[in-house]
Amino acid sequence: MVKILVAGFKGRMGNTTVKMVLDHPGFELAAVYDPRAKEKNINEIAEFSDLDVPVYRELTAISCHDVDVWIDFTSPKAVFANAKFALQNKISPVIGTTGLQDEQVAELKKVAQQTQTGGLIAPNFGISAVLLMQFAQQAAKYLPDVEIIEMHHDNKLDAPSGTALNTAKLIAEVRQEHYQGNPDETEALPGARGANYQGMRIHSVRLPGYVAHEQVLFGGPGEALTIRQDSFDRSSFMSGVAVAVEKITDQHELLVGLENLL
Repeated sequence: MVKILVAGFKGRMGNTTVKMVLDHPGFELAAVYDPRAKEKNINEIAEFSDLDVPVYRELTAISCHDVDVWIDFTSPKAVFANAKFALQNKISPVIGTTGLQDEQVAELKKVAQQTQTGGLIAPNFGISAVLLMQFAQQAAKYLPDVEIIEMHHDNKLDAPSGTALNTAKLIAEVRQEHYQGNPDETEALPGARGANYQGMRIHSVRLPGYVAHEQVLFGGPGEALTIRQDSFDRSSFMSGVAVAVEKITDQHELLVGLENLL
């Protein structure tokens, strides 16, 4: 049994993760963590009244020897400290929280190397999203003019999404940076052309009713290609989270991207 701590269990993704862990025959919910929690045990929450799982509100209070894997769906402000704490205590982090900066990822990789602890940062746990990123990278070899549109719910904190940014990074590996559009174009409203990543434009949409969606648009002489991925329910991410939990303790470094475990 893999003993799991779910960080951010009070949030929607965290709550969905808790239920996935409870339903999985190879997983054990060892603890949950959220600084906002008022409970001391998860059984104080009606839907989990038959359980006996401690609730932690401070990192220093966590009984680390009882945890194998740390699943993190918290916030961009908290995720770095959480991941570093997990790695320092030889707990394998599976991180779904986006917003980590490149220098933070580099530091976490160093800690993972020092402690020989496996970990994963996944911009997206949806299998369809991982495939979209791989397909987009292949398409960019032949159609280098590309723009990305990502659409999420209106409570998302970071923009662009981690998936969109990772898509752009993967495309940049096979595409020479260049200006797209009319070199004399002007923006009547600043930001109308979206964020600029090595010449690619990324557009972020935030609307109620959406979950997580992305389109990658390619244009060439006389043709166009659109690759689209849609996540309609948060449960769609759980198969990827489960795969990560099952495989991450066999690793001895911090990986970025679920595709590294597929």
